[in-house]
Amino acid sequence: MELEDLAKLSVDRGFRLHRDLGPGLLESVYETLMFESLRRDGLHVVRQQPVAVHYDGILIEDGFRFDLLVEGKLLIEIKSTERHAPVHAKQLLTYLRLMNLRLGLLMNFGLATFKDGARRLIDDYGRYSR
Repeated sequence: MELEDLAKLSVDRGFRLHRDLGPGLLESVYETLMFESLRRDGLHVVRQQPVAVHYDGILIEDGFRFDLLVEGKLLIEIKSTERHAPVHAKQLLTYLRLMNLRLGLLMNFGLATFKDGARRLIDDYGRYSR
């Protein structure tokens, strides 16, 4: 499946989840349900895996942990807060750069509508091998 198709499907699943359960549940609940929903669609999804940091011969193997990685191409970061904070986008962009990925989705299920909580972020800094 192409990256854009994965993004569209993921946004659709996030929208349905928000519509059916509403805002304000714990982040871990939305993450688990997104994980299972995407897997039910036949996609390969991993969650809560470490993101390594390499710099000048130094390796930090578990510097960060991402929420969801779909088909090894699309990174999804889940939040459940009452408003977006700039650090959330920076967090996702950091993961994209360190993992050499181009596209990520920030899904904040804490806002009144899914549209207000969903953001698409592109890392235009890195070089992409995928």
